[in-house]
Amino acid sequence: MHSAKTKPEKRTITVAHSPDSDDAFMFYALATNKLDTKQIQFEHVLQDIQTLNEEAKRGTYEVTAISFHAYAYVADKYSLLPHGASIGDNYGPVLVSRQPTSPTEIPNLKIAVPGTLTSAFLALRIYCPDIRYEVVPFDQIIEAVESGSCDAGLLIHEGQLFYEAMGLHKILDLGEWWHETTGLPLPMGGNAIRRDLSPAITKQVSQYLRDSINYSLDHREDALQYAMQFARDMDPELADRFVAMWVNERTLDYGERGREAVRRLLADGVAAGIIPHSVEVEFVDE
Repeated sequence: MHSAKTKPEKRTITVAHSPDSDDAFMFYALATNKLDTKQIQFEHVLQDIQTLNEEAKRGTYEVTAISFHAYAYVADKYSLLPHGASIGDNYGPVLVSRQPTSPTEIPNLKIAVPGTLTSAFLALRIYCPDIRYEVVPFDQIIEAVESGSCDAGLLIHEGQLFYEAMGLHKILDLGEWWHETTGLPLPMGGNAIRRDLSPAITKQVSQYLRDSINYSLDHREDALQYAMQFARDMDPELADRFVAMWVNERTLDYGERGREAVRRLLADGVAAGIIPHSVEVEFVDE
């Protein structure tokens, strides 16, 4: 006979995200046990976004950061959580080159891109369907442009903030172009949760992840200090700017504009023939 004091077993949920300062900032409270998550134990797996997108196709992790472009291929396995998104309002991935270059030249350039499932790649192809590209790890793209192995590079992450200091030139900011064209912010990535989890577990996990983002926004300095170890030698001021770009009120809640932006990005990808099938964008509602 079980004694009344037997503790219910803890359920382990694997949360996979990238080793970047913005994701680290978001998950700070969970990763450092600042929250009482009761019967759920979170296990963190750190992988670059290209790997996470590939693993999501296999349904490897219960919760994963994902590019919205990749979501088009895993919507049967995952729903989007209503928080945790990186959405740029009038800013986004930047296409850069060594010499000043006009956007009309884009079809003639060999472009270093951070992965074909990234939302940055999808947005670039919606802008210019016929591009020549080479997949390069995102943190080596500036080097590929500087060395001349590629004519241009599509920068995601912190490269967006310091390419000018490296003497590179902006050809196009996809977030600015998208905002001009659609009036919407440009969604990059979000958090997705596996559909095979029970509604009760999904609701709990969703709440704890939201609490974690909230905690970091409320304890910004501590969370930033923790995130700095993932900031790849950025100085604190730059890391602060980078985190503010990608973790903000819209991260807590997409809002209708944010949700509409995700639907529009994927619909435009389908219309352009980049995504081969229509995508039902489904959010978990708390």
